[in-house]
Order: sequence, then structure tokens, then C-alpha cells
Amino acid sequence: MTAVDPRPCIAHVVYRFDVGGLENGVVNLVNRLPPESYRHVIVALTEVTDFRHRVVRDDVRFIELRKSPGHGYRLFPKLHRLFRELAPDIVHTRNLAALEATIPALAAGVSVRIHGEHGRDVGDLDGTNRRYRLVRRLYRPFVTKYVALSKDLERYLEGPIGVPPKRIDQIYNGVDTEIFTPAPDMRAPIEGCPFDRSGHFLVGTVGRMQAVKNPVALARAFARAVKSRTRGHNLRLVMVGDGPQRGDVESVLADAGVRDLAWLPGERSDIPAVMRGLDCFVLPSLAEGISNTVLEAMASGVPVVATRVGGNPELVDDESTGRLVPSGSDDALMAAILRYFDDPVAARRHGGAARSAVVRRFSLDRMVQDYRALYDTTRKHRHCSAARADASV
Repeated sequence: MTAVDPRPCIAHVVYRFDVGGLENGVVNLVNRLPPESYRHVIVALTEVTDFRHRVVRDDVRFIELRKSPGHGYRLFPKLHRLFRELAPDIVHTRNLAALEATIPALAAGVSVRIHGEHGRDVGDLDGTNRRYRLVRRLYRPFVTKYVALSKDLERYLEGPIGVPPKRIDQIYNGVDTEIFTPAPDMRAPIEGCPFDRSGHFLVGTVGRMQAVKNPVALARAFARAVKSRTRGHNLRLVMVGDGPQRGDVESVLADAGVRDLAWLPGERSDIPAVMRGLDCFVLPSLAEGISNTVLEAMASGVPVVATRVGGNPELVDDESTGRLVPSGSDDALMAAILRYFDDPVAARRHGGAARSAVVRRFSLDRMVQDYRALYDTTRKHRHCSAARADASV
């Protein structure tokens, strides 16, 4: 007879388990929670990619459901059977695309259903999309506890969605400050990169090239920056990642005649080394939750230029650890990049301050402690409530 694993189980439900900030947060959490405290199942409504190999524990089960586009009500019976089979103590869904799994979880008898709001969709940049608001309100009764990754998302849940404050925990992402750390001598060449920091100023970004991240804006701003300085030929662009807008980025760079000044290697697994090799990190997003890549750049001692959207102002202290610019303004993005290019001493100073801020406020250990406290508390509360209900019968 197979022994029953006594550890409580958490089923993490995501839309797709692939390269991304949300998914990276799941990986960090699963890898860092003490193995004796919880066991984990990662359920992808669509597919599980090779990204699964970022999970270093060998006791994690991965399940993909191959959901077709559209509402997932046809998936409810399968999810119900799955939750009955797994009997998880907690189902933790993330973002709107996975919220629907809370209904089959409740029907299957899962007493703790946590939902995390990690960021905004390109179709709802400012949180005013009526349909998205309605969906979140309709699913509100099926969620035990909410996690908001930023104060901005916390206000959104309390305001238009109408979630009582006591049902919301605000937990920031954390970053591993031992893996993401500054280069000892402030010069760390990136393997395979054709540019050398000793003679170039490397402006870079890391992430999926999709509309909400607005990578085309960075390409345009870089091209303008190069042409605006007589020594602009020393500027170089590094864009790590892939996605549907890569072709647009390539076209912008080629049309501006600066394609040979940019390096687009696609997805990389050595992101800490990439971060250490940059002089300035840029995040031109149209919307954002709490960006893992911003935290990783800051932990690496790299100053950040980011748009003033979502949780970015909660991470970047303008004119101290980086610079914040209006979303959608190529000119502002270009100007912020050039200020660091023209004043590398300020860039290094802001990078050092960014590292200190991350160590103080956004450590991975702190994030893991906060999630463990949430899981422990909600389970204990539900068990106590169930015991009182049994006693009253």
C-alpha cells in the first residue's frame, strides 16, 4: 500500500506555465517554501512548457489541461474531477484567466481558495474594463482570500471590485539577492553579446515581447537616442526575450538604421549574468503589477528607467534608485536613458541605492515568509470554522 503524504497540498492554477514574471514568482515560491511544510501541484489550464525545469524540487507534479480559447466552463467537470482526486488543502489561482477555477474548487470541497492579482492585461490597462470588473465581482463569493501584489492592485480590489479589506493580503514579489548581485568590479561581459561595456553603454531589458510590455517603444526611444548625440554610437541595446512583437521591434531598429547596434538573442536562461552586464535597465510597460525584472535589475545594482504605471512607483524611487517616465512617451523614455548615458556616475549611484532598497524591502525570504503565513493562517482559520460548525450540529 502506498503511504499517504501527510503534508498539506497547494494546487497552483495558472493559465499557461511558461516564461513570465507571474510564473517566475510561482517557481520562486515553490522552490523556497520548506519541503516539509507543503507539497505542490502546478495546474496549467493550457500547457506546461520547458519552463517547468526551473522548479528544482523533484516532488512537484505538473498537469496541463489543454484548454481551448474562450470561457472555461467546459473545463469545469475536468477541474472538478481533478480537485477531487488531488484533494488539495488550498487552491491558489492567479490572474483573471485562472479565476474561473475557483468554482470547481469549491464544488470539489476545497475549503481555502486564494486568488492572486499580479498585473493588468493589455485590454484593461487602467482597470476600467467593465467586463473584467463584472467577472471579478461575480467570482468574488468563491474566493476565500485575495493577494494583491501591489498597493495599486489592492486599491483596485477594494474599490471597483468591492472586496472587503480583511479579505486582501498585499504581498510584494521578492528577488533572490544572492543570485542577483552586482558584478564585483562593475564590469561583467554577457556571454555571446557582441558589445563590450568597456567601450559601450548597454541599455537593456528582459521579458516577453508582447503588447502590454511595449518593447517597440524602447526600440524607438533607443533609435532616437543614438541619433541625438554626436557620440551616440557608443550606445548599445540589449533586448532579451521573445514574443509576438519581436518582428515589430526588428523593423523599427532596421528602418532607423540602428539594427547593428542592438542585440536580440531571444530567451536566455542566464538572466542574472545579463542583468550584471547592463548599465541601465528599461521597462516601458503600458501596465504592470510588481515587476520581477525590475527587482532583479535593482538587486544587480543597475539603475532602472520605468514607466509610471501600476506597481512601478512602489519599486522605483524616482531620482534615487532610477527614473520614472510617463507611459507612452518615447521622448520621455529617450530623455531618461540619455541622462544616464551622459552621467554614468549618477547611473552607478542610483544602481547602488537600488541594490540597498531591494535588500531592505524586497528579499525573497520575506516574500516566502509572507506567503507561508497566509497559507498557514487561512488553513487554520478554515479548520477552526469547520470544527465549530461540526460542534453546533
